[in-house]
Parts: sequence; structure tokens; C-alpha cells
Amino acid sequence: MLIHRMQASFGKLQGQTLELQDGLNILQAPNETGKSTWCAFLLSMFYGVNSRERDRAGVLADKNRYAPWSGASMSGRLDCQDGDRELTLLRTTRRPTAPMGDFQALYAGTNTPVPGLAGETCGETLLGVSREVYARSAFIRQNQMAVTSDTELERRIAALISSGEEGLSYSEATEALKKQLNRRRHNKSGQLPALEAELAATRSLQAAQADLMRQLDEAQEQAKTLEEQKAALRQELSQLDLWESQRQRQTLQDAEDAALQAEQRVETLRQQLAAENIPENENIGRLRGAIINLETMRKTVVKSQAQLEEAEQGLQQAEAAVQNSPFAGKTAEEARLEAAAPLDDAKWNPVPGILALILGLLAAFTAFFAILHATDSKPLSFAVFAVLLLLAFYLPQQLKKRAVQQGRSSLLFDRFGCEDLEEIAALADIYAELLDSRNAAQADVRAKTAAAESLLATLTTNEQAILQEIRRFAPDAADIPSGDAALRACAIRRKSIVEAEHTAREARMRCELLSQQLPKDAADTKLTPPARGRASVLSDLEKTHASLTAARSKADQLSGRLHATGDPLVLESSAGRLAEQIAGLEREYAALQLALSALERANTALQNQFSPALGRRAAEIFAELTAGAYGSVSLDRNFHLSAEPSNTGLPRDAAYLSAGAADQLYLAVRLAICELVLPPEKVAPIVLDDAFAAFDDGRCRLALQWLREAARERQILLFTCHSREAEFFAGDSEVSIQQLTNMGSGV
Repeated sequence: MLIHRMQASFGKLQGQTLELQDGLNILQAPNETGKSTWCAFLLSMFYGVNSRERDRAGVLADKNRYAPWSGASMSGRLDCQDGDRELTLLRTTRRPTAPMGDFQALYAGTNTPVPGLAGETCGETLLGVSREVYARSAFIRQNQMAVTSDTELERRIAALISSGEEGLSYSEATEALKKQLNRRRHNKSGQLPALEAELAATRSLQAAQADLMRQLDEAQEQAKTLEEQKAALRQELSQLDLWESQRQRQTLQDAEDAALQAEQRVETLRQQLAAENIPENENIGRLRGAIINLETMRKTVVKSQAQLEEAEQGLQQAEAAVQNSPFAGKTAEEARLEAAAPLDDAKWNPVPGILALILGLLAAFTAFFAILHATDSKPLSFAVFAVLLLLAFYLPQQLKKRAVQQGRSSLLFDRFGCEDLEEIAALADIYAELLDSRNAAQADVRAKTAAAESLLATLTTNEQAILQEIRRFAPDAADIPSGDAALRACAIRRKSIVEAEHTAREARMRCELLSQQLPKDAADTKLTPPARGRASVLSDLEKTHASLTAARSKADQLSGRLHATGDPLVLESSAGRLAEQIAGLEREYAALQLALSALERANTALQNQFSPALGRRAAEIFAELTAGAYGSVSLDRNFHLSAEPSNTGLPRDAAYLSAGAADQLYLAVRLAICELVLPPEKVAPIVLDDAFAAFDDGRCRLALQWLREAARERQILLFTCHSREAEFFAGDSEVSIQQLTNMGSGV
């Protein structure tokens, strides 16, 4: 297998292309330039992206971690050579839930699909191993150098040292045998405990059947005895019935006499009511209801009169407010006109103005001649004269205006109580509202007066109609209270006849009931009085009946429970079958234990072949990586490693080695596994992602030399963030060195 080119839309890789050569490829780039992303992309192109993987604490699933940063769909292309075939592998995403789920394998440069190459089996077909085996052998990442156990890897290793078949795994076989053992017995669970519990339940059910049959016989015998007691008590009760029937004849005769007397009293009361013209209950109720309605109407009349008085008071207040206005006696329109021009020009006293004019004229002429005489300047004299003359005419006008304003203000205050025309206009608007309120109050008084008069008239009419109807049977009723008293008396009279009729009906019904209860075969012969009363006999009969019911119920329950337990013959057969099954499972359990023990012995023998072979090759590689510092390596099936320094002869557990030495040990084991496990005909490439980060320069050179030799047999991709690897192979034509450019931040 040889990889030529990779193109990815994967994580931070946005359509980037990586060209690769045969042999050793050194891919140098600083941190956060996509090295680990290229490694994950390569693994995904071969084996796909697990869409079922979920995020865990601190670990993102690949489908989320490597989702393209641009928001595009995850996709990729890989051009490779498998033997003499040039192939192009394409993976795209059609459904978001299945990233890179669409797979195509084409012959390079054509659209011809490669037969037999599917997305699910692509990696295993081309590389010869499953994803788990490849990830634990040739796919080596920093901080993931340690080799972990896996059933697939175990099969591969077992196949190398046994028959060559890869379908067998000690772990799977052991797990299968343990499952079979646990299936038969695991603590208190499994087939054996279940069958043993079922057998115990069957034995218990058989014992319960025998006890139920005994209890059923006892209950049936008790029920038979109680039935005989019940028949004797019924016979005694029949004798009591005969005795009591004779006494019922006398009671019936007394009831007939009482019923006749009650019926005669009813007839007498009916005649009296008819003679006195007493009304029926319907009329009495109707008239009394009408009287109650009169009281309600009377309250309504009182309420309407109170409302009328309140409306009249409101009218008086509204009228007083209108009369108190300065516009009283005018309409609203007249008030607004008067507010717009409240006064004509007020009178004023002209004397101060005339005096001011005369004094101004005198001052003008005096100043004119004085200046002319003093300066002999006519222009100045005329100028002063003109100014003083203007003042002489201006001052009287101002005095007149002021006098007029003072007069008008005095008149407005005397007339309206204010001097502002806007306030006077507001008073006119208020006056208009007062007029509207007075008109509304007048309309309200008229309406409430009409309502009160109508209610009073209706009340008077109804009172007269009721009294007129009452006087038909109570001529002395002068007013409503006396009429109501007469109605109450009539109601009492009607109630008395109703009570008498009810008494007569009850007496007659009692006669009929006694007549029906009287036995037809009641004889007039005298019988011997019973030894005890009916209550005592009924009490004994009730107790006996209850005991009999309980005995029958118990027998029914026992019969049902006995039926529910099943057929005794079936139970016996089931118990025998369960015992045979238990014996068979016990034999199987012993055989499984024997098989598990034999498998463990065989596994021990297998480990004795497996561990030395892998350990020897790992020790050879480890010695080359450490310049002979360690002589041997040992490991078990779970890949628990230890190394023996050359100068001490004492093995050291990997946990006691330095970080660099431990990584070199794990790398040696990984490389040994690659040689032993990976199919030689597939020549799967080895991928190392910063695997030498903990190596010092000396051991790094040794590791690079080993890789250079190994790269002659297979392609090796070494991703590194250091420059020492490239410097070591500078000028070496057998090694391809590439500097990856920065493609953003993060991996």
C-alpha cells in the first residue's frame, strides 16, 4: 500500500492537499498547523467516521472535533496504489448525521468503480487489518504510545503462533464460557437457581394443595350443619307468623274505625268552608303575594319621592348659581357678546392734558428765544424748539390714554370683579355651563315628578283592587293590614282541612296495608303463645345465616384456590421434569467449569509461545533505539511491559522508566507488532504523530536511522513539530521532507 496524495475538507483543513512519496516522509510543521488533523483524516479515509460516537467528558467525538471550520460538509480524497492498481478513494457527506458516509472507490483517472471495495470494509481490505488493530500497531500518536489490549489484535497474534486462523480469541472464548456458566448459575441468578426455586415452589404448592383439601372438607361439613339449624329457625318463625296474624285482625278493625272518623271530620270541614266562601289556597297565595308586592311598590314610591326632593334641591342650587353670576338675566350668547366688548370708552378729565400742552408750548418758545439769544444759532434754536414742541403734544396724549385705561379698569372691577378680558370671557363660559346645568336640573325635576306621581297612582290603584277582592269573603276588611289578617285566617282554615285530609289518607292507607299484611290462611282458632319473641328468633336466624354464608364463601374460596393450584397429577409431573432439568444443568455446569480450566491451561501455554516471540523482536528494536542500554523486553497478553537494562540484569516495569525511555519501549513494541501482525503482502503504511517528542537528540537519531531502514520495505509518515528530523536527513535523497504551512490556529 502506497499513499500518493490526500486532499481534505476536514477540521481546519479547507481543501488543502498533501503530496507523499514512497519510503520515509518527514512532515515538519509548528504546533497548530494541522498535523494531528492529517493523521485523523487518513484514518477516517480508510475506516470512515463513527457517526454513533458521542462526546465524553473532556473528549469530543471525531464527527464533532473535525467538523470543517468553514461550515462546509466533511469530505476527502485519497490517491493511493494497492499492488499494481492505482486507486482514488472519495468520501463525502450527504446526511449531516453520517459525516463522510458516502464512499466511492475508483480506478485512478476513470469513473470506473473498484469492485468489492466498500466504505465499511475499505481499510480492512486495503491494509489487511481492522481499524482497532491498525490503530494499536502502525498508527502511533504522541501520548498514545502505550499498546492496549484488543480482541482483534489478540486474534491476529494468536493466528501467528497457532493454526493461522483469526477466528479464535482467548478473551472471547473465556468470556463466552463465563457467560454460559453465569447463565446457568451466578450467585442467586441463572437457570439453575431459577429451576431450583421453581421446583421448591412446586413442592410447596403440592403441600398447600393437601392442606386446602383438608380445609375444604371441614368447611363443607360446617355448611351442612348450619343449613339444618337455619331450617329449624324458619319453622319456628312460621309459628310466630300464625300467632301474630290473629293479633293483626284486631289491629285492622281498630284502624277501620279510626279511618271512618277521620273521613267524617274532613267532610264536615269542607261544608263549613263552602258555607263561609273561603277562597282556595291558590287565591290566598296570589293575594298575599300581591300585598307583598304593594310593600315593595310603596318603598319604590318613597324612594322616588326622596329622589324628587334631591332633584329639587339640585335645581335650587343651580338657579342660585345662575343668579349669582354677573351675567344674570342674559342668555349664554348675550353673555359672550358682553364679555367680548364689556365697556365703551371711559370718560376722562382733560384738564391735566391741557395744562401739560400749555406748559410744553411755553417751554418750547422760552427755550427757542433763550438759545437764539445766547448762541445766535437759528438751526440749534429751531431744533430744540421742534423737540420741545413734539413733547408738548405727546405728553397730553399719554396722559389721556392713561386716564382712559384707569377708568376702564375701575369700571371692569366694579362690574365683573376682575380687570382681565380673558377672565371675563371665562366667566361668560362658566355662565353658559351654569345655564346648561340649570336646564338639566329642571328636566330632571320634571321627569322625577312624573315618575313619582305615576308610581303613587299605581300603588293606590293596586291597593283598591286587592281590597275589593278580599271584601268578597271578608266584608269588614277596611285596609290592607286588615285584609292581610283575613287572608292569614283563611290560610289557617285551609291548612286545617289539608291536615285532616292527610290524616284520613294515612288512616285509610294503614287499613289497606294491614289488610294486605293479614295472612289469608289466618285462622280464628286459638294458638299457644310462642316460647320466645320474634326478635330473638330473627337474631338467631341472622347469625345462622351469616355463619352459613361465611362457611359457603370459605368453601368457595378454598375450592377456587384448590383449582388455581392446578391438577395434582400435573404438579407431580412438573416436579419430576424440573428435577431432571436441574440434574442436566448441573452436569453442563461441571463440564463448562472443566472446559474453562482447560482453556486457561491452553492459554498459559499459548502465552509461553506468544510473549517470548514478540518480546524478542521488541527487545531487538528497543536495543537499537537505546544504543544497547536495554537487553530484553517481556510482556503479557495484556501488554503489560517491562525492560531489563543491560548492566543490571534486573527487569524494570515500564512505569519506572523515564518518559522518553517509556515512549521508546512502547515504540519498539509497536514496531515489533507491525512486523508480526500486519500482513506482509499489504505493506500497510506506518503513521507517527510527534512520536519522538520526548526523545533526546541522540535516541532520536537512532530512531530515525531505524525508520530509514524500515522505510525501504513500507511507506512511513512522520509528522513532527521539531526541525531536528529534517536536519538529520538534509541532503538524503531517499527521505522526502516537507514544510507544512500554517493554516490557521488550532488543530
